[in-house]
Amino acid sequence: MNGLYERFAAPAREALPRLTDAERRVTEGELAELELHGHDGEPLLDALRKVAALVPERLYTDSAEVLLRMHEIAGSGNLQSNLSSLALVRACFAHGLVGDEGAGPAELVVGRGHIAPAFYAEHYVRGSLPFAPLTTLHQGGLTGVVHRDLGFRTTMRYSLGVGVAQAVSLAWDLTRRGEDRKVVCLAGDGELHEGAAFEALRFAHDAGLTNLLLVVDANGKGIEPLAKPLNTPYLAAHLGTVEEVDGRDDGAVEAALGELLARPGPAALVCRTHKGDHSFKPAGAAQPPPAVRPVPSFASTAGRMLAAHRERADGELAVFTPDMAARFGLGGHVPYTNTGLAETLTVGMTLSLPDHVTKVVATDAMYYMDSLSMLTEATTSVRNLLVLAGRSWGAWGGAHNATNLLGLLLHTRVYEPVTTAEFHACLDRLARDPATTHVVSMIDAAFEPPALDCSADIDGGVWLTPPGEAPDAAVVTFGYAGVLVAAANRDVGLPHLHCAALAPRLDPATLAVLGRARRVLSVEYNGAGGGFGERLRAEHLLPVEVHAVRRDIATRVHRHQLPLHAMSPGLLRERLARLAQNPEGSAHAAAYA
Repeated sequence: MNGLYERFAAPAREALPRLTDAERRVTEGELAELELHGHDGEPLLDALRKVAALVPERLYTDSAEVLLRMHEIAGSGNLQSNLSSLALVRACFAHGLVGDEGAGPAELVVGRGHIAPAFYAEHYVRGSLPFAPLTTLHQGGLTGVVHRDLGFRTTMRYSLGVGVAQAVSLAWDLTRRGEDRKVVCLAGDGELHEGAAFEALRFAHDAGLTNLLLVVDANGKGIEPLAKPLNTPYLAAHLGTVEEVDGRDDGAVEAALGELLARPGPAALVCRTHKGDHSFKPAGAAQPPPAVRPVPSFASTAGRMLAAHRERADGELAVFTPDMAARFGLGGHVPYTNTGLAETLTVGMTLSLPDHVTKVVATDAMYYMDSLSMLTEATTSVRNLLVLAGRSWGAWGGAHNATNLLGLLLHTRVYEPVTTAEFHACLDRLARDPATTHVVSMIDAAFEPPALDCSADIDGGVWLTPPGEAPDAAVVTFGYAGVLVAAANRDVGLPHLHCAALAPRLDPATLAVLGRARRVLSVEYNGAGGGFGERLRAEHLLPVEVHAVRRDIATRVHRHQLPLHAMSPGLLRERLARLAQNPEGSAHAAAYA
């Protein structure tokens, strides 16, 4: 079996019950061809083109309809973002910007990285992509963001603003090499809020780059509506020519793009479009009755918990978020300021507020990597700072060790609460120690909280499964990993210590129990380097083996992430059972399990 077939076969077969009869027939035929003709070492897109040629039947001829089916099959995604940019994507195909690198009239950098599905859909209707991979979106086959393996010039990991910088870098390199070739950057108006985008456009202007063509999907919306329309005079000041067009008119976009490609000098093409609700919801999906409604993600309860804290502590909150109020459930619970996708400024807004105000910054854990310098400034000068770091392990992927890195900043303590009481304990601790920035990792997953927690001692630990007098082996967990291990440990019964603090301060009695164990397994659904288990081993000289994410988070939904990193209940149960059956281990405990 070849690697290409392995990548797509399992998620495509899992999707078969959600396909129409015609889709199922074509998908099974394409998988058969993929098994025969997919070869390791061959570029992914080339192999998929071969399969598309071997099974030429097209079930759909409109890429908008293909996009809808992709999202219906996946059950999630950013359909409206993709539809918003579809005319721009079609124009790029029409002008030969999509294809073999260097073959078209200009280089294309897709900064609006989450519209990769629009390119897949257009590839499909043009006969250069089979249908089977489309059924695997977000499920471990096709990624939801641009990637070099799938015909894009660049790969995006997490920062929306990086696309403009990638385009300016390429334009500068072509210029210094004396190559008369334009670079087209497909961006969004929300993306242009990123500080990196401002810096890149300023540099392009000051460096005198004449080969940059910025194409903007101006739909006036990120996750929430933008506070102001796109500032076209700003673009004109840096790029000179600015043309505006109806971005929902395929012909108008194609004509305007062709004109600007032929015209010398830098320019911006602003396409006025429309975007509906950010997250896809299947049409006609019935709302379950209140008694059976699913548990919300823990992160989405942050607004409610902040409101309860404000009422309980009778304190003043100032909440800032870069377009992520919905993710944290802020609306209707606490006032907040949406800074747009301005990661660095979101932290910067806390710098001059009065000491007594509790400052809350709510964004993605990975996005803090964009603003480390501002975070360092804040952690050394701001009192009462609460950093909410959303952790999704979802379709975006990337930066698995962000929580560990945040813990390395000066004057920070990092926590990952899994109960409401633990969250409130973090805020209470901040009130007692306002000079220390409290980073609270917020889990974008729905789960039932454990019966016991660390709220009585947020820096310590609590035994979810009590130890005996002299346990042969024990398992210690950080944050959300405690929920995963508790489920896996029900039938195994290993002593299980749950910690909410990345660097716990365990009491002597707890340390004595762990010290008597022959083997201690540390489980963290996080990066191993510099992480929770390493700290336990280094600080307390415990015989700790680390079971953690050993590679980067892949771009797939959460339920497919867990087995990828041996964190699913079944795989964890097997790991715990081996530990229980062999508590002696080797003479020296392995550093990583």
